[in-house]
Amino acid sequence: MNITLIHQLLERLGNLIRNETRTCLVEHGLQPVQLDALYYLSVCNRFSNTPKAVTEYLGLTKGTVSQSLKVLESKGYVRKSIDPDDKRITHLTVTEQGESLIAVIQPSQLLKKVWQDSRGDECGLDGELLEQQLTSLLAAIQQQNQCKSFGVCKTCKHNQTLTDGTHLCGLTQVALTDSDIQKICIEHIDSIQIE
Repeated sequence: MNITLIHQLLERLGNLIRNETRTCLVEHGLQPVQLDALYYLSVCNRFSNTPKAVTEYLGLTKGTVSQSLKVLESKGYVRKSIDPDDKRITHLTVTEQGESLIAVIQPSQLLKKVWQDSRGDECGLDGELLEQQLTSLLAAIQQQNQCKSFGVCKTCKHNQTLTDGTHLCGLTQVALTDSDIQKICIEHIDSIQIE
């Protein structure tokens, strides 16, 4: 295995996708960091849709994230609301306009074409295997560096399936909807740890 080559390949794939995204964002007057924040908010659960969580997920400064969120709100892509139980907490919800923008930009057209045109199979690509391997790589890097996983709720050790089939977060003791368990969470701890 050539780790340098793997790094270069991942870097090149990332560059191609980022360039495609930048081109699309120009017509919407957005920067890539703003799309990153918008995308995060579209996939996070109701416990993780705060400016603090966006900052942690993106690994950026509070100021950068704050400015990005202001732009998204001013353009109508997100809506702010105050937490009804704790007035100090602000929640951010993606609007229909924001969801529409994400649907246009992600997933990357470059990636979609590879599989939609059957080139993925012709090139010897196994999409399911690639997904598993990239997921494992991400999990290993996050664990080694003690990064929050921001994983999907249904794979979290705090997620409890009750006898009636409903779900409960063991950390917050709050009932979870079917939608909640499909989204990512700032408090996620993988139910299966990599050794």
